[in-house]
Amino acid sequence: MSTARGTFNVVMTPVTAEMEGAVSRFDFTKTFLGDLEATGMGVMLSCGNPQVGEAGYVAIETVRGRIGEREGGFALQQLGRMHRGSQTLHYEVVPGSGRGAFDGIVGTFHLTIEEDGTHRYELAYEL
Repeated sequence: MSTARGTFNVVMTPVTAEMEGAVSRFDFTKTFLGDLEATGMGVMLSCGNPQVGEAGYVAIETVRGRIGEREGGFALQQLGRMHRGSQTLHYEVVPGSGRGAFDGIVGTFHLTIEEDGTHRYELAYEL
């Protein structure tokens, strides 16, 4: 298993809600820096009340860029939940999504957000 680490910036853009306003929708873009030099684009759907810490979301994004000499793309999927003061996040590479030098990639993606708002990632992957 190989590991890529670094930071990323994300820009979230709210768009028209789904299901008569019950489901919020966001488009987002990311810029990955560090071992993974890439850009990402995705869609997030969420429901609940995040202001009081009770919500869930799903997202899918495509990533295009490079790790070292490998260049290509893959997709990531996310499942997040907030409930009674705790948060969970499951984030992984979508099987079968690898393109170019990332054909066959599988793995998991872990993120942390520091107090200053910096987003850090660790991508553990196999090719």
